[in-house]
Amino acid sequence: MALIAIGGSVGAGLFIGSGAVIQTAGPAAVVSYALAGALVFLTLRALGEMVVSVPAGGSFSDYARLAFGPRAGFTIGWLYWWMYAVLVAAESVAGAAILSQWVQGVPPWALALVVLLTMTVANLISVRVFAETESLFSLVKVATIVAFLLVGGLYALGLWTGAQGATVSHLWDLGGFAPNGWVAVLGATVVVLFAFGGVEIITIAAGESAEPERGVASAITNVLWRIGLFYVASILVVVMVVPWNSTDLDRSPFVVVMEIVGIPGAALIMEIVVLIAVLSVLNAAMYTSSRMLFMLTRQGDAPRVLRGTNRRGVPVRAILLGTVVGYAAVVADYLFPGQVFAFLVASIGAILLVLFLTICASQLMVGARVRRNAPERLTLRMWGFPYLTWVTLLGLVAIFLAMATLPEHRQALWATVAAVVVAVLAYEARRLLGAAPPSRRVLGVEGRATPEELDRVAGTGSVSAAVGGAEGSEGEDHSPGR
Repeated sequence: MALIAIGGSVGAGLFIGSGAVIQTAGPAAVVSYALAGALVFLTLRALGEMVVSVPAGGSFSDYARLAFGPRAGFTIGWLYWWMYAVLVAAESVAGAAILSQWVQGVPPWALALVVLLTMTVANLISVRVFAETESLFSLVKVATIVAFLLVGGLYALGLWTGAQGATVSHLWDLGGFAPNGWVAVLGATVVVLFAFGGVEIITIAAGESAEPERGVASAITNVLWRIGLFYVASILVVVMVVPWNSTDLDRSPFVVVMEIVGIPGAALIMEIVVLIAVLSVLNAAMYTSSRMLFMLTRQGDAPRVLRGTNRRGVPVRAILLGTVVGYAAVVADYLFPGQVFAFLVASIGAILLVLFLTICASQLMVGARVRRNAPERLTLRMWGFPYLTWVTLLGLVAIFLAMATLPEHRQALWATVAAVVVAVLAYEARRLLGAAPPSRRVLGVEGRATPEELDRVAGTGSVSAAVGGAEGSEGEDHSPGR
């Protein structure tokens, strides 16, 4: 579980995108990463409490549905699917861009197609192949970061062979710790938050593990120190070794550090690691989009035809639909070379922020009901409930407002708002033109669960029994296999 969380979150955003954060915030980029990491960890803890106390296969759309009604469940479920479907496309294009540096004469669109097809096959084979592939990718990234911290840390302290002395003073001797002010540090936090996207997939993967509750609890408990090690400590090493205003940070900061230290072939090594990171995120994105789509079919919010699985329990149709945006991106990369990746990333916008806000808001409602009616289920608790959940929610709202005030983030924010509006309108069309989904029949015609219904679900401890039971007798269980 922990390796899956690492695979989904440690990618090109850390290995390459951290340079722009450092140039914005200076050495205080460490604070930006620490703040964003704290918000993500607390959000994950809130989600973990719901997953363990009210199991729903890890689908946070179920908790939004339980707390705020079917409209919220439909909207957040489809938004999350869209985010990862676009991420599949973006990572395919990014992987092709890296490969094109090594494979001469092959157009990028063809390389993107090869990358997409390869990872599609890996996901279609079985859940076990996905987990083993993701674990292997994650181990490579973990080993790289550990080696980087060891070598870079020794150099910064002046203990590495060939070092001219300690470089720790880079933290304060180039305009201070926060040379561009603390507003810039908070602005950088907006960017950093999205680099942590992916850790939440462990709660989805838990639904297909042998011991989902134990797996989620263990993974979430271990995520904190991994965030500290992989993100905060890595950035600390970078800003100690490389001056924060260096133009070299336009490239990968990790490569720059290795070059300063004098590691032979550092650029090639890091390019290979970045490619592995891209493939890892692509693998996780394909898995996540297919499982979210599968969960939407269970609620009646997606066509039932997508619910079918093969003999190995793999939702083949859901996986293939999740790659449609990727194949469209291949065509677009052929028609508009070099312009697709930036467009795809911008279209994702702040969907992850909307997701985190929804998780915290849902936990305030669901957590209160469980505490009142089934406290024995709280084997994994959100600390300081409800106060710490409120603090986390307000912190996420502050980032949302910061995006609205920072010109470079407004386009992404408006793109996300537009996506939310489209999803809500799609729900209204579904409500008016189609049969009521099972969740609507359970949670009430007004679109919001009554206290009695929440009490009943908390008492049974099973969202899926409440919102999925309405169609459970219509056919066999087609849940993805473990």
